[in-house]
Amino acid sequence: KEYITEDNQASVGMVFDRAFQGEGTSSYELSIMTKAGARIEILLSTTSQRNSEGDIVGAMAIGQDITERVAFEREYIRLIDTANAPIIGVDAEGIVNIWNQCAMQMVGYSTEQVIGQDFVREFITDDFKTAVKNVLDKALHGKETANFEFPLITIEGDRIDVLLNATTRRDEYGNIIGVVGI
Repeated sequence: KEYITEDNQASVGMVFDRAFQGEGTSSYELSIMTKAGARIEILLSTTSQRNSEGDIVGAMAIGQDITERVAFEREYIRLIDTANAPIIGVDAEGIVNIWNQCAMQMVGYSTEQVIGQDFVREFITDDFKTAVKNVLDKALHGKETANFEFPLITIEGDRIDVLLNATTRRDEYGNIIGVVGI
């Protein structure tokens, strides 16, 4: 209890309870406190420990310090969210998964209103739906587009013209996972 942060104690207890029931857990993220009082982020995996008869006699855990990775991810999110240009991201199906503050101010829709929505269907004027869809589809196949002008529909129903640079988004393995537009 003295090392696991208060906000993680119940869930860590459940992870170990599962291990004592024979169900391992992999890649569980949590915060712990060091003896010196520093907070670090850990990626934890647990498994049951069994005796020679196969009975569960304990649990084992392996943790990896991911503090630097978590800090980098938080900074990345902060940079995108506070950039002075609208940044809009969609997944491979065209569903909005990034909508920064500048996009929110420009168009009027909050992040909560747009995340999970079909970008082309909900926010592009009818006369540009096909063209914008084509630009996104090209980026989903690795062909990026620069300086593509198209209109967005604001929350008031007005049309505003924006200039898009559509960039392919890839995961850590190089797989295409979506498009980010700046």
